Amino acid sequence: MTLGARAAGELPAPVAGGVATRPDGFAAALDRARGRHWLLHSDGRRSSLPVGRWHGPPEPASAVVVARCAGPTLDVGCGPGRLTLALTRAGHTAVGVDVSAQAVRLTRRRGAVAIHRDVFARLPGEGHWAHVLLMDGNIGIGGDPVALLGRCRELIRPEGTVIVELEPPGAGLWRGRSRLASLSADGELRRSGTFSWARLDAVAVHDVAAAAGMVVPEVFRAGRRWFGELAVPVPPEGAVPRACRRGGSARSG
Repeated sequence: MTLGARAAGELPAPVAGGVATRPDGFAAALDRARGRHWLLHSDGRRSSLPVGRWHGPPEPASAVVVARCAGPTLDVGCGPGRLTLALTRAGHTAVGVDVSAQAVRLTRRRGAVAIHRDVFARLPGEGHWAHVLLMDGNIGIGGDPVALLGRCRELIRPEGTVIVELEPPGAGLWRGRSRLASLSADGELRRSGTFSWARLDAVAVHDVAAAAGMVVPEVFRAGRRWFGELAVPVPPEGAVPRACRRGGSARSG
């Protein structure tokens, strides 16, 4: 996501009609119809949503991410499925996951596989995915990046990775409340209810990953966008699980 040019949180005045608060805000942002969409954050920042990009073919930055995938991949927060489809066309088993029924419909319409589910619910292939993707700001899902990365760790195989899109260095970690706002072509402004969200930059990701039991072997750029590839630490050679050590705390009876 990229910051808009206006002052934080400021939206253009509606041309016609009032401001409607509706639960289908994200579905509106997935609509191909002309309009503008933002996330408004409780710290006063505003993030514009590149809806046109979501509906288009994979851009160079996304192609770089797809090229890093070498096996079954779960696209968390898949939206209308541009990455899920790109992974499928690259010959990978790929499944999109989204809490928006509209996103799942759009992904399936493009010819890719998607399921309507929360990432924290039971998912197919747990512990066997080669990669989990958190693109387009989806590290914010649930408002707790440590919990989200911990969940992604459960989904990947021991040698798997989680590829995360990040903010440029300097933003740090932010957690708070956000809402989605959409301005239609005819001037109607819609706002969703608030939900927990987070932002994470390319520096703070190291501490957040460590708290989730992961490491960040690499942070990389593609154009102006930043990404991190996270992995599960490899135990030192010859290390024995604590419960299996002689004299350990685990006892029977």
